[in-house]
Amino acid sequence: MAINAARGPLPGSNILVTGVTGYVGGRLVPRLLPQGASVRVLVRGGVERLYGRPWQHQVEVVTGDVLDADSLAGALQGMDVAYYLIHSMGQNPGFSERDIRAATNFSQAAAAAGVQRIIYLGGLGDPDSKLSEHLRSRQETGAALRQSGVPVTEFRAGMIVGSGSLSFEMVRNLTERLPVMIAPRWLYTRSQPIAIRDVLNYLLTVLETPASTGQTIEIGGADVLTNAEMMQTYARIRGLRRLIIPVPILTPKLSSYWVHWTTPVPAHIVRPLIAGLRNELIVRDGRARQLFPQIEPLNYETAVQLALKRIDEGDIETLWSDALASSQGDIKPVYLTQEQGMLIERRQLTVRATPQSLFRAFTSLGGARGWPPFNGLWQLRGALDRLVGGVGMRRGRRHPQELRPGEALDFWRVEAVEPDHLLRLRAEMKLPGRGWLQFEANPRSDGQTDLVQTAYFAPKGLSGLLYWYGIYPLHGAIFSRMIQYVANQALVE
Repeated sequence: MAINAARGPLPGSNILVTGVTGYVGGRLVPRLLPQGASVRVLVRGGVERLYGRPWQHQVEVVTGDVLDADSLAGALQGMDVAYYLIHSMGQNPGFSERDIRAATNFSQAAAAAGVQRIIYLGGLGDPDSKLSEHLRSRQETGAALRQSGVPVTEFRAGMIVGSGSLSFEMVRNLTERLPVMIAPRWLYTRSQPIAIRDVLNYLLTVLETPASTGQTIEIGGADVLTNAEMMQTYARIRGLRRLIIPVPILTPKLSSYWVHWTTPVPAHIVRPLIAGLRNELIVRDGRARQLFPQIEPLNYETAVQLALKRIDEGDIETLWSDALASSQGDIKPVYLTQEQGMLIERRQLTVRATPQSLFRAFTSLGGARGWPPFNGLWQLRGALDRLVGGVGMRRGRRHPQELRPGEALDFWRVEAVEPDHLLRLRAEMKLPGRGWLQFEANPRSDGQTDLVQTAYFAPKGLSGLLYWYGIYPLHGAIFSRMIQYVANQALVE
C-alpha cells in the first residue's frame, strides 16, 4: 500500500489522534508515523477494534469516550498536539447537543493536560447563511473546542473524494446504477470537492506551520462544481452515458429514500448529508493558499481517477462505514463475554483441513461472493431491511479476503477477528433484539480441525422470542448448509 504524505511533525512530538476507526483518522495515523512522531490513539470500545491495521503495534492505544469526561484525562496527558476527528454521522435525536458536549469534554481535558494545540476537521458553509443542522453542528463543535483556551486549528472541508468516502460513494453508486436520474434542487448546488490526499496533506503540514495556530481555514479542491456536474464528470471518466432530469421539488427526506434504495448509504445517514448539500460548500477566502503555498489541490477529475484506481486495485485503506456511528450512532459496542441469557444455535463439523484454510473460507464470505448456498434468501433479507430503514446488504466489504474488527460487512459489523481461529459478526439489520454469528476453527490432535458455527440472539421482549422461533426452521436450513459450504471451500484450496 503506497502512502503519499507531505512533511509532517518534527521528530519527538507527542500526538493524540481520535477517530482512528473513521475514514480520515484511519488514514492519518500511518502518515504521521514515518515522520518520527510518537502517536497515541484514542479508541472507543476496545483495542480489538484496531486489529488488522498494519500500524496497530506502532502506536500507543488508550480506550476512552469523548462523551465520558473522566475517561479523557489519561489519554491527553503528556500530549503536545491532539487531532479531533469525531462527529456524528446520523440524525439521531440530540446529536448536535452530544457533539458539543463531547467537544467540550475534550477541550477541558486538553487544557487540564497542558495540550498545546488541537487540530479539528469540520465542514464548509457560510456561517451567516441558513446552514443545515448537521453543518451548523460541525461549526459549533469547533467553537466548543476553543472554549477552554487551547489554540485550535479548524479546517473546514466539503465533499471528500477518495476510495470509500461517504460522499464519493454516494456519487459513485448513483451514477453507476442509474442511467436516468431525477435531479432535485440539491444536485445544482455548487460545491468544492477535495481529494482525500489533499485533506491529509493539510492535516500533516499544519504541524510545521506555526502561523496556522488558532486559525479557521477553509480548504477545497481546484474546481467549483455542481453536484450534477460531479456526476456527469464521473460518468465520462467511466465511459457511461447518463441523463439527468430536473424536477422542481424533491425534499431531502424524499431524496434520502431515493439514495437509500440506490446506494449502500442508509436513509438516516444520508438525510443530514443531503440537507447540507442545499448549502453552497465553497471556499470563501484565500487563507489556505497563504498559509500552505506548497499544497496545490487536485482537480476533481484527477481525484476521481485516483479513487477509482484504488478501488480497482482493492487497495482501500478505510471506508466511511468503518465508524460505529455509521450504523448505530452513540450506542457503545457490546462484546460477547458470556452466553447466559442468549438463545444459541451451534453447529460443528470435523474437517480434514487446516485451521488456516477454514479461516480463509469463512472470512471470505460476503461482499461480491455473497452468502452461499442461499445467497438469494440473504439478499431478500437485506431488501426487507432496507424497506424498514435498515442498512441492508449494499455496504459490501472493504477487501475480498481481509477483514478487521470494526468494519462493516454487508449488514454485519466485524466484532472480533483472531487470525486462523475466529470471526465474530454482530448483526446490524433491524431486529427485535441483538444477534451475532461466530465461526471458529479449532485444531485437533489428530490433524483435523473442528469448524464451529454459532448464532447468538439476545431477544428484546416477547417480539424477540417470537421472531427467533418464527425463523428457526429457516435458520436450520440456511446455517446447516452454510457450515457445510465453508468446510467444502476449505477442502478445495
